[in-house]
Amino acid sequence: MSFGSADAERTFPLGAAVTLEQLDEDPHPVLAALREREPVSWLPALGGWLVTRYDLAVHVMRDAETFTVDDPRFSTAQVVGPSMLSLDGDAHARHRAPFAAPFRPIAVRERFADAARTEADRLIDAFDARGHAELRREFAGPLAASIMARALGLDQDEVATMLGWYDAIVAAVTEVTAGHDVPARGGEASDALSERLAAVIAAGPDASLLGAAASRGDLTIDQVVSNAAVLLFGGIETTEGMIANALVHLLEHPDVLEWIEHDRSRLGGALEESLRLEPAAAVVDRYATADVELRDAQIRRGELVRVSISAANRDPALFPDPDGFHPTRFDRPATRGHLTFAHGPHVCLGVHLARLEGRTALDVILRRLPTLALDPARLARIQGLVFRKPPTLYAVW
Repeated sequence: MSFGSADAERTFPLGAAVTLEQLDEDPHPVLAALREREPVSWLPALGGWLVTRYDLAVHVMRDAETFTVDDPRFSTAQVVGPSMLSLDGDAHARHRAPFAAPFRPIAVRERFADAARTEADRLIDAFDARGHAELRREFAGPLAASIMARALGLDQDEVATMLGWYDAIVAAVTEVTAGHDVPARGGEASDALSERLAAVIAAGPDASLLGAAASRGDLTIDQVVSNAAVLLFGGIETTEGMIANALVHLLEHPDVLEWIEHDRSRLGGALEESLRLEPAAAVVDRYATADVELRDAQIRRGELVRVSISAANRDPALFPDPDGFHPTRFDRPATRGHLTFAHGPHVCLGVHLARLEGRTALDVILRRLPTLALDPARLARIQGLVFRKPPTLYAVW
């Protein structure tokens, strides 16, 4: 590391005082202080650097030669193998390229628009007469899982099985991140997923998005499956969080709901503002490939450099009143985009699918349940160190 504990406290006193609890429960005040006074700071709690200013975050995510994901400590790769998530340069391009066409806007609309609306209606049918629901586990999560099963070429009656594999893989990644070996259950789940997806791929390019991707490029079956596992994680975890967070923001602002009711086209702007305000994936990790100076920080080769998307998205240099919920913010042509879907070579491949799911979910549930409100007895609270969403989202109507 660049600093011993005494040097870190002296050189980056704010970062030295930050706790994991602060970053999990209510990160925005401490992130604002870091962004203003220590925009690149050493955080002993994270064992690495934290970048909080928008321009510096963009710089790190663009410069894959200096700040790479291709590092043996990258936990996801240890569980599912190398993929577009954990490679850079030519290898990254080779892994990503076959998936580009199936995730373009027109292809996404053609394959998923009707399915997303149908599934949202089906889920609401199961609870609308009840007058109350926990919308994260009864709506946002199942919708994301259903669409991801469709993307991977699985049948809808396989969603529960897919979620079992997903849970085991996520648990394995968590164990590896904590310094442990890949647990047996994680390896078994990865093998089972590989076997099932190999059968999907064998059905040909017309049977699924995954089959279409496999027909392009020169990836092996194992490499296609590794990338599919990454898509599975992103397509469920962050999409569920995106929908849940947007529902919290909208239901906390009845005036915005009324404004949207007069013009449904405004829903897209509200979703973008929610994505800015609380990105479902709050940070992205990189590793320094060489000694480098970034603002006032002397970063050593091999050190963890963590970019706070949450902090960059609330940089007042780009977003006036950054803590406010302003659904018309992105109507202004000069407004810079938020970084919720990352930036540079690792910008989210599924961004168009995520936005389609988000807009569809919000549109359907607000039409179906026009008196929807947060349950005043069990208020939702967005939290999480890396992935931020409400643990529960109780609503009534």
